[in-house]
Amino acid sequence: MTMISKAAVGIAVGIAGIFVGYCFYFDQKRRSDPNFKKNLRERRKAKKEAQSATLKTPDITDHEVLQRFFLREVQLGEEMLTYGDVEAGIQHLGNAVAVCGQPIQLLQVLQKTLPPQIFHLLLQRLQPISQKLSTQISMADEDVE
Repeated sequence: MTMISKAAVGIAVGIAGIFVGYCFYFDQKRRSDPNFKKNLRERRKAKKEAQSATLKTPDITDHEVLQRFFLREVQLGEEMLTYGDVEAGIQHLGNAVAVCGQPIQLLQVLQKTLPPQIFHLLLQRLQPISQKLSTQISMADEDVE
């Protein structure tokens, strides 16, 4: 019995060693790639641009623009949650709820479709998101006048 367990331990240690070596090899290969830092900067820049693009408020007087904004925010929120970016997903869904004509019905749908912990985070952050969006809309209205 001890021979089998020693063999199993030896095999497990060997596999773990190969895996660690594999990780070190590809990490070194990735870091030595001349385009690695450039690609990393581009991804970070694209992420910042995407976040700043969501900060633009829609024209609340134009129903079509408001509807497109709502649909885009719901879609982006779902995509972000799918990719595991909970913070951005909640931000987008919060924007959608803030501009929605019937927020209660939307929240009921989200409660059924989202995991409970994510839905509770959304509820916690809904008031600050709504206040920020209404402040931006009022500032945009003041700029027009």
